[in-house]
Amino acid sequence: MRNFLRNQLIILLTKSSILVGGQAVIEGVMMRVPGFIATSVRNPNGDIITKRKEFISLIHKNKRFNLPILRGAVSLFEAMKIGFSTLQWSADIAFPEEANKQNKFVEFIMTVVSIIFALSLFIFLPLGLTSWFFNAEQDPILFNIISGLVRITIFLLYLFIISKTNDAKRLFQYHGAEHKVVYTFENGDDLNIKSANQYPTQHPRCGTSFMFIVMLVAILSFIVIDRIFIELFGSITLLNRFVMHILFIPLVSGLGYEILKFSSQYQNNIILKYFIKPGLWLQNITTNAPDDMQLEVSLEALKSAFGETLDEYHGKKHIADAIG
Repeated sequence: MRNFLRNQLIILLTKSSILVGGQAVIEGVMMRVPGFIATSVRNPNGDIITKRKEFISLIHKNKRFNLPILRGAVSLFEAMKIGFSTLQWSADIAFPEEANKQNKFVEFIMTVVSIIFALSLFIFLPLGLTSWFFNAEQDPILFNIISGLVRITIFLLYLFIISKTNDAKRLFQYHGAEHKVVYTFENGDDLNIKSANQYPTQHPRCGTSFMFIVMLVAILSFIVIDRIFIELFGSITLLNRFVMHILFIPLVSGLGYEILKFSSQYQNNIILKYFIKPGLWLQNITTNAPDDMQLEVSLEALKSAFGETLDEYHGKKHIADAIG
């Protein structure tokens, strides 16, 4: 059950990395910078254990993957893959006694079940409820507005419920620590606990904001997709919609990525400020104020990720896509 909950949290917090990105893991933080990923975790003895590895995105290896929208889908897939692997490693470090008892096959099954659960909760359930309770199946605009609002409501309730678990409360503190340290770096301040403490736990490029943007984009996208489907085939069913929602996840997430990227570059624009506010409000649930020991772990992850190249970037102000 604990592994299932952790996988759900990773799905919620996963985001595509733009410039410097991070992710909370079990008792630690993963930081991703151009060319490298570092994960720092505090073990039961109080020591910080760090693993650093080289990582170059397909977007940078092959320019064909760097096309708008496609790069968003690729980035999300890579972020999910990195998220699950760093989650497992962090759990092994934070809870070594559990690591010795784990079965790789059971872990794989739990990961698959977690993904199926997320798809059922956020895709099939909203579609099903809208079909069963509203006579709007052949009206693309009304159906997708209702199902989109149902999906957002389920998402908010799910976030609220999951935030009450002990594992989530701890993870959300590290989530806040990650944001504070990223803010510290982006503003060119000294990378220490005192500097990090002055920044908020909410960040406009958060995975929570990304999820919310994707849900809004999905409403508009599937109004168009459903209309095209009805024009071609005459009518549309619940099963048709479910299959299309699965198939078009890369497209919708890619559009969400482009919007998040644009809003990050122009986050001081008065219109975009209002656009990203809902995502920042949601982070009152998914981030908690970290203590100094958690900030120390997050700082170690960022410094380790940059390694010897830290001096090239540290002390300068950065915005999304400024480096990398």
